[in-house]
Amino acid sequence: MRILIVGAGGIGGYFGGRLLDAGRDVTFLVRPGRARKLAAEGLSIRSPYGDLRLPAPPTVLAGELRDPFDLVLLSCKAYDLEEAVEAFAPAVGPGTAVLPLLNGMRHFDLLDRRFGAERVLGGSCFISSALDAQGAVVHFNRLHGLVFGERDGARTPRALALEAQLCGAGFDGRLSLEIVQELWEKWVFIASAAGITCLLRGSVGDIVAAGAESLGVALMEECASVAAAQGHAPRAASLEKTRAILTEPGSAMTSSMFRDLEGGGRVEADHLIGDLLRRGKGPLPMLALVDASLRTYEARRRR
Repeated sequence: MRILIVGAGGIGGYFGGRLLDAGRDVTFLVRPGRARKLAAEGLSIRSPYGDLRLPAPPTVLAGELRDPFDLVLLSCKAYDLEEAVEAFAPAVGPGTAVLPLLNGMRHFDLLDRRFGAERVLGGSCFISSALDAQGAVVHFNRLHGLVFGERDGARTPRALALEAQLCGAGFDGRLSLEIVQELWEKWVFIASAAGITCLLRGSVGDIVAAGAESLGVALMEECASVAAAQGHAPRAASLEKTRAILTEPGSAMTSSMFRDLEGGGRVEADHLIGDLLRRGKGPLPMLALVDASLRTYEARRRR
């Protein structure tokens, strides 16, 4: 199976590197500068599960794509999605599966319109990783999961073929027969954690120390109500796990959105928070407050 990894950053570089090390047929779609660096220095991964250095991993530039791949693994930020789609579109043929690892649900609208819903699977990853100043992938925690599946829950030959490729490759790959439910549950968690840490400008431990953990729980409950209104109420175990994370004393956890905001960078505000708010029914005061706070940040940043 020929696999195209869109990008070689913290997520694409990590999972693509593990797949390549496991003997899978992997090519990275990258920009010219990243291609030159990988050719000269290789792809380096530093991880609690073992470091890797892969000399001169296979790369391709957008203008060089000619033939379709069997799988396109997509892990860009939501605000880069349209550009990424244009870059990898020549690699999508009649038999290509597109596996996005973005949070939320709105990206499916664009991908379904462009490639057809039958080609687009559901996927999600659980990892904290980023590139360091030298371009190496740094894996920060002990989570490195990748879950995927057909959006209708079917155990298709395609899903089983992907399972054979994405499992047993140095990370926790898993085929799910209820991937849409899992995507909604992760969205509730991500929106809650990102929303409250961005709104209150601190880690979970800081928020608990301030006695404000009830605000995170209230935000979680609003996010869960939106999921329920859409027919995907989070299961009790998922909600309890999220609640525990949001109320853990001393926790250093923030969110990638918070780190982007603190660095003055772009944030996935509308994709993760605005879209969730639009799908809700009835008053959602905490979610609306987070949305307004992030939109204010974006307006100030554009100035």
